[in-house]
Amino acid sequence: MLSQVRDLDLQLLRLFVCVVENGGFSAAQGELGIGQSTISTQMAKLETRLGFRLCERGKAGFRLTPKGEQVLAATRKLFAAIDTFKGEAQGMADKLLGSLSIGLSESLDDDVLARVGVAIGAFRQRNQDVHIDLLSAMPAELERRLLQDQLHLAIGYFSGVQTALNYQLLFEEQQALFCGRDHPLFGRTELDGELLQQQDGVHHPYRFIGADEPWQAVASSARSEQVEGTLAFILSGAHIGYLPRHIAAPWKARGLLRALLPEVYGFTVQFHLASHRGRQPSEAQQAFVTDLLAAFA
Repeated sequence: MLSQVRDLDLQLLRLFVCVVENGGFSAAQGELGIGQSTISTQMAKLETRLGFRLCERGKAGFRLTPKGEQVLAATRKLFAAIDTFKGEAQGMADKLLGSLSIGLSESLDDDVLARVGVAIGAFRQRNQDVHIDLLSAMPAELERRLLQDQLHLAIGYFSGVQTALNYQLLFEEQQALFCGRDHPLFGRTELDGELLQQQDGVHHPYRFIGADEPWQAVASSARSEQVEGTLAFILSGAHIGYLPRHIAAPWKARGLLRALLPEVYGFTVQFHLASHRGRQPSEAQQAFVTDLLAAFA
């Protein structure tokens, strides 16, 4: 009784189909490249494996038994299924599959978003069927989601101290110290560090770049984790604070913001591509990282 189908069984079934399609043992010799006695032995072995006769052979000629007819039909279905599987498996071998969840830091520069778009476009040109999910959040939230396997990749300004994460430098962002048009320093021609030190600054609770900021606020009655909140405080005219230059640029062009001693108090922030160190990246993730690094090269 055939309880398992082995490679040998498949070979015997292929021989069986060949014999049937050629109309008998003798006629199948040429196609199979073996003698009639060997074919007969192999057929007998298959019948023993199945537990019943497949065909009648003798003076009356070759003909299938009723069970042989059913085995022939089932065998053809089996081989068709195997061919389908082989085709699909080959297609999967060359195709990127699955999903990617990617986190982006807030308020990225247009050029940065354009490069991310270039990377996505290049990735879509690959042989792939991948669902991509983009999420915008604060750096702390991005790191938390990476650690909890809710994101595969994240782009942001990170602390770099999470030992469970890998960090790859992507680009740098220019920061400057600003005040609003209604602030007392906006129209002042003479500025110095002592004067700036007396100003009420915007406090950033998740700014680990804070230690790198050339200007440190002594007094702060304003707090914001997000760039938009910082901008609103500065535009109020009651506070000064740091903003990315690309965020401040349109407001500065309208005469609503002023950079305060940018040569002295400006600095750069490094943005990294972060991923979980302990998770084996999928082929899709590896391919997207390649496209992303190429876009930022």
